[in-house]
Amino acid sequence: MMRHGSLWATGIGTILSVGLLAGAEAYAGETDHAPMCTLETLKGQYLGSTNGMLIPPVPLFSIPAGAPPSVTAAAYYSIYNGDGTGTDYVTFTVNGVIAADGPTPTTYTLNTDCTGTKTVTNGPHFNIFVAIDGSGTSEISTDQGFAVSATDKRVGP
Repeated sequence: MMRHGSLWATGIGTILSVGLLAGAEAYAGETDHAPMCTLETLKGQYLGSTNGMLIPPVPLFSIPAGAPPSVTAAAYYSIYNGDGTGTDYVTFTVNGVIAADGPTPTTYTLNTDCTGTKTVTNGPHFNIFVAIDGSGTSEISTDQGFAVSATDKRVGP
């Protein structure tokens, strides 16, 4: 009989614990605030690298349909000024040959939900996703035939 009572007490204790934890989570959810990003959320130096492909046709790079696919790689850091402008310092290769090297101006938008866009002057366009504290970004190219995504981390002011 004691064994049965002990199991019953353990079961009740487990149910109460789960109920209390679920209640605490529900309450915490009620007090959370939606992300509130602004242009100033992106400010400082962000370091990244990426690999991708060019899959013809690629209008951005004037590669016609029928050309073979190419492998791309990039190492870079981006400076965001906190006002919708910035500069990318990048070495970009296509099939192992440097295709771009040096600083290039950029512009970006950032919505309150921490999503936005980034445009490299005379270059690719990206959808961006930003950590609410600005500590990192994730981006994906939105140009036809340019298949690349990257994750960047803030490394400096």
